Amino acid sequence: QVQLVESGGGLVQPGGSLRLSCAASELAVSFYTMNWYRQAPGKQRELVARIIRGGDTYYADSVKGRFTISRDKVKNTVQLQMNSLEPEDTAAYFCNAEHPELTLQYWGQGTQVTVSS
Repeated sequence: QVQLVESGGGLVQPGGSLRLSCAASELAVSFYTMNWYRQAPGKQRELVARIIRGGDTYYADSVKGRFTISRDKVKNTVQLQMNSLEPEDTAAYFCNAEHPELTLQYWGQGTQVTVSS
């Protein structure tokens, strides 16, 4: 059974950092397109960062230069390093895996990030 389990969320002050991790089982993060999405209260879920099979990455304009997505093929995990956090980054963050050829995707249960003083 495919599972994506996020961890690393929490409460942080503005300007601080957090590192989210997504542990995958029954799928290879090196094969799938791996995404981090976020959803703030009352807002639509938005794509934050993506890493594709070849290793290329994509970032939303709002996080470019502050967030970094990476993957560990040995541990089969995907990370999101978040620096210079702002209150606007407060949201539930979700790990997502997209099959590169089929209409098939999986979601984690989400982890809450709150940026507040």
